[in-house]
Amino acid sequence: MKWKIIFSGLRARPVRTGVTILAVSLQVALILVIVGLTTGTVNEIGKRIAGVGADIMFQPSGADVLLAANSATLKETYAPQIAEKEGIQSIAPVLVKISTSPLVNLFGIEPPSFDQVSGGFEYQSGRVFSAPNEIVIDDIFAKDKNLAVGDTIELLKTPLKVSGIATNGKGARVFMGLKALQEINSSPGMVSLFFIKLKDSRDINGAIAKLKADFPGYELRNLPEYTQLMNGASIPGFDAFNAVVVFVALCIGILVIFLSMYTTIMERTREIGILRSLGASKVFIVSMIMRESILLCVIGIVLGTLGSELIVNGAKSLYPTLAFLISYKWMANAAISALVSGVVGSLHPALKAASQDPVEAFAYE
Repeated sequence: MKWKIIFSGLRARPVRTGVTILAVSLQVALILVIVGLTTGTVNEIGKRIAGVGADIMFQPSGADVLLAANSATLKETYAPQIAEKEGIQSIAPVLVKISTSPLVNLFGIEPPSFDQVSGGFEYQSGRVFSAPNEIVIDDIFAKDKNLAVGDTIELLKTPLKVSGIATNGKGARVFMGLKALQEINSSPGMVSLFFIKLKDSRDINGAIAKLKADFPGYELRNLPEYTQLMNGASIPGFDAFNAVVVFVALCIGILVIFLSMYTTIMERTREIGILRSLGASKVFIVSMIMRESILLCVIGIVLGTLGSELIVNGAKSLYPTLAFLISYKWMANAAISALVSGVVGSLHPALKAASQDPVEAFAYE
């Protein structure tokens, strides 16, 4: 009987029911899409850096794990000093630069040393750059900007010609000559990091310990384990940002459910009075209101999850460089957030409905 009353109430007010479900769906989609974008972007950067193929990344003290900073504080001349250490097979200096229009990361490299460390590019078309104004781009950036070999694009306020398109996964989206990028960055002889390839990769952490003893104060990271570093503990503000997103979505959900259920109580005052006069207990009334709220939330969770998948697929088709990662953990978090919104938002209206006097309810207009 209880569910029959609930379904009848929902069918009797389709607009309110639809708006409430839509609001819960947006709450769930907001969490999944925004957190999925931040998590996916961080995870994708980690995979690309690890995909370089080096064993160790040598950076200055306090260097950004995301390589988002445009720092060039390492002297290029450190390379021979590092290369002469025991167990070092090859070393590649890299200058990292971020272009803001369009937003993309660039690596300034020396192709011979970078190839020794990474195994070289897999070209889909074209060749490596041979002039200061030439660049190699990966296939995802080429698709996103609709570029082909021979096309020109302006990066860092400099027109650059595409000489080759390579398969993605080698650290950056765009590569150009180290000297050319140093000139654009006004940092001759300076680099952001060194990629190091060991003769024996079985004890990378042991090699890192030896290098730290020889070069105290520098950041040395195990590159095969780099993706494990891309988490909230290593990235300042990452967990806090995700927590804020969930909190905002939770507040929106609670407010919407509260308004919806409070309106429901006002509209169904006489109906509740009839139930109370027929012997319905306060627990029955509270349970009925709470169940209705939770049912709306469950429907909203399902639609919000499906909607987030549609949003993600649409965004990726329009902007191929975007990366999303919607995990089961965050699906569960979004669902719990919606259910908490339903329970908290409907609690006061449910208690108000249960406390109504039957006689006064019959007189309500």
